Amino acid sequence: MEQGNDGNGQTPIRVLVVDDQRLVRDGIVSLLHVQKELEVVGTAADGQEAVEQAFALKPDVVLMDVRMPIMNGVDATAEILRQQPTCCILMLTTFDDDAYVRDALRSGARGYLLKDMPASDLTTAILAASKGVYQLDASVIERFIAPDARPQKIEPVQKIETVEGPSETVAEAKLTRREQEILHLIATGATNREVAEHLIISEGTVKNYLARLFNRLGLRDRTQAVIYAREHGLL
Repeated sequence: MEQGNDGNGQTPIRVLVVDDQRLVRDGIVSLLHVQKELEVVGTAADGQEAVEQAFALKPDVVLMDVRMPIMNGVDATAEILRQQPTCCILMLTTFDDDAYVRDALRSGARGYLLKDMPASDLTTAILAASKGVYQLDASVIERFIAPDARPQKIEPVQKIETVEGPSETVAEAKLTRREQEILHLIATGATNREVAEHLIISEGTVKNYLARLFNRLGLRDRTQAVIYAREHGLL
């Protein structure tokens, strides 16, 4: 399909829709078709077809179902990103399962959303994903970050609790107390500015810490930091 613009001189975000249910797939296409900011360039009914279509069409964003025949969405995500690392893949599924969430995010997905989300939010989610924003459905966040680990207000630095008995992986990584504090704060939802104000350091210093931490621990983004912190006793 030939690219146009959205009427404001902006090239529309190219979207590939992947879902094994034709009715759902067609419904999503119809919904996105009326959005000037988006252009649906193709569809796929299974993971293998998604890989082939992504290679042929070079979409900016792939809306990917999780459970599909031939190849599931998680494996398809990993393969697409192996071939096209800059492609943004957003999981859109009915399956609200922790294992699927972890596997999808570890494969490189930019987010995990459920199909019961308001239709009006889908365009916003796609545009955000195209800009590098990672997104999780609210119900997923509720499970991955326990309510008592998500403070409404960050307490003063002296009240930070140290991590007792760090797991072997954390110990092997030799994280300093400051690194553990930063990882804990990021995982509980604090922004870089909030972390900086909390620890009385600059935002630049926070960014430097995060870059080193993500590189050392093999994390791609904050979403994976939440998973890591939860699995290794930092929440």
